[in-house]
Amino acid sequence: MAHPYIPLTDQDRAELLSAVGVASVDELFAEIPAEHRDPTFDLPPALSEPELLAELTELAAKSTSGLPSFLGAGAYRHYIPSTVDAIISRGEYLTAYTPYQPEISQGTLQTTFEFQSLVCELTGMEIANAGMYDGASSMAEACLMACSVTGRDRILLLDSLHANVIETVRTYAGGRDIEVAVVARDQVSMADTDACIAVQQPNFLGCIEDLQLLGQAAHDAGALFVVSQDPVSLGLYKPPSEFGADIVVGDGQPLGAPLSFGGPYVGLFACRAEYSRQMPGRIVGRTKDLDGKTGYVLTLQTREQHIRRERATSNICTSTQLVALAFTVALVTLGKQGLRRMAELCYHKSHYAADQIAGLTGYELPISEPFFQEFVVSCPLPPAQVNRRLLDRGILGGYDVSDRVPNGLLLCFSELHTRHQIDGLVAALGEIRA
Repeated sequence: MAHPYIPLTDQDRAELLSAVGVASVDELFAEIPAEHRDPTFDLPPALSEPELLAELTELAAKSTSGLPSFLGAGAYRHYIPSTVDAIISRGEYLTAYTPYQPEISQGTLQTTFEFQSLVCELTGMEIANAGMYDGASSMAEACLMACSVTGRDRILLLDSLHANVIETVRTYAGGRDIEVAVVARDQVSMADTDACIAVQQPNFLGCIEDLQLLGQAAHDAGALFVVSQDPVSLGLYKPPSEFGADIVVGDGQPLGAPLSFGGPYVGLFACRAEYSRQMPGRIVGRTKDLDGKTGYVLTLQTREQHIRRERATSNICTSTQLVALAFTVALVTLGKQGLRRMAELCYHKSHYAADQIAGLTGYELPISEPFFQEFVVSCPLPPAQVNRRLLDRGILGGYDVSDRVPNGLLLCFSELHTRHQIDGLVAALGEIRA
């Protein structure tokens, strides 16, 4: 029987070494200094497979993943239809790598085309690419694209974006000596060097931004308007295209992808058709072959592997297609009405919770702006203490945003939260006062 972890036998290794033309493994790695060739690791004794499974089972039992959680802040737990696992588990799709040979990759290419089509329908934009790494890298690529389109070298970010997204944009921009300015919403003042203004909808604290006003400010200055949108919220709110967005990005994780310790996710990226040749990544198109049959191909590939380096828009090298397929299957299964219902439940459950928490002694809702599924609570104690006490009661609390709001705790509610769980959170907060 083949070993489940070490597939090569001694004979396999001997045949490999012979084919390479060396006598031993030491000779194969002779270029590596001897002191670095066989490092010593302080590892516990080896376990048999049954012993290993027993230990992992014991560790898994300690997980708090089964507790009701009110943590969001950019990664969200939503309903995932059973069709998702059934489809993405098929052998045809168990790779996220780019299908360079269209004659043997029609299935993957078609699912990519459908993914792009759905992103366009969701956002109201004209063209979408085959997917990015995640929402943060999508935003960074969008800002760099805006610089290429406008010929300008300054990016304007609202400070209401997720801090990780801001840092990602800074990292990408640093390699091209592009200035990144982070400003408050009421301090937006566009300059003729600004390539774009970028905003998150809903923003990091859950509030709904005035896209109409921000889009107008960008266009008046000759800049592009970039919007990072939560895809679930589009079941309830107007798409960014109706507010003049030039580039729309986002994270596809809320639809079809579990939390999974932060990844893998898939980034959404769509724009106006006139900017398609400045779009990073790749685009799958639908055509017909010589026999008139429908076929799918990589229509536009703008990275340096396919064109001259100086003309490349980006060096992004994946389409995270397996997660993109999960997004596609989830959205198709939900349909328009299902997505709308999901968004409505997020909205109503979060507002029910906000009303209940606002009535607790010592707790306040410091931000009066409209919100979708997340809101900030000002607590009587530091959020870290509140979260520890909630955990003692079998509840995973929210995200500490004390750096933005004094004693601020960002709480998230989705369609999966029951009224019993929400009432349990409210009761627990009521007990945590000092």
